[in-house]
Amino acid sequence: MNRLYQYFFRGLITFLPVALTVYVLVLFVTWTERLAMSMIRPIIGDFYLPGLGIAIGALMILALGALVSQRFTGRLLSWVELPFTNLPVVKSIYSSLKNFADYFAPHAESAQQVVLLRMPGNEMGIAGLVTRQSMAGLPAGLAELEDQVAVYLPMGYMIGGYTVFVPRSWVTQVDMSVEEAMRMALIAYMSSNRGKPDAAP
Repeated sequence: MNRLYQYFFRGLITFLPVALTVYVLVLFVTWTERLAMSMIRPIIGDFYLPGLGIAIGALMILALGALVSQRFTGRLLSWVELPFTNLPVVKSIYSSLKNFADYFAPHAESAQQVVLLRMPGNEMGIAGLVTRQSMAGLPAGLAELEDQVAVYLPMGYMIGGYTVFVPRSWVTQVDMSVEEAMRMALIAYMSSNRGKPDAAP
């Protein structure tokens, strides 16, 4: 009975991540397809091919990305963002989401960096993400911090964490992408070999 119990939960643990991932993807694809088709239906009429809505939606996002990358669209974009950056509650939500998205966006010179934070004289290390390489532009009391970096320490199994300001000498860069570090932090680094199945002992 104990062996059957173990087999059941091993099967459940194997099945659930796959099933939930497929379920979320199906929901996302269905929603994207419906939204894109509702936008282009007045133009193309009843013509339809499976996946057409997703393809057109992807092209529209690509075109939008190319458009906002141009210099002349900067002021126009700031006007569009004006209501979202001035309304009290909306401002906090929009700014937080935009800053979060900007952090993961590719940049030529970026502060994106996975590091190991270790205090001098302490052997314990904490994995984190450098979010600021300089304190310039922050309010008084933080802006005066010299040669310090801001490090975000994500929590496992939840969305949240702490941001600490530490001397630059306390951090050591880790050869890992930000996306991989966030994924590993979410599961408390229980998976080894950088996303590959654990090796047998």
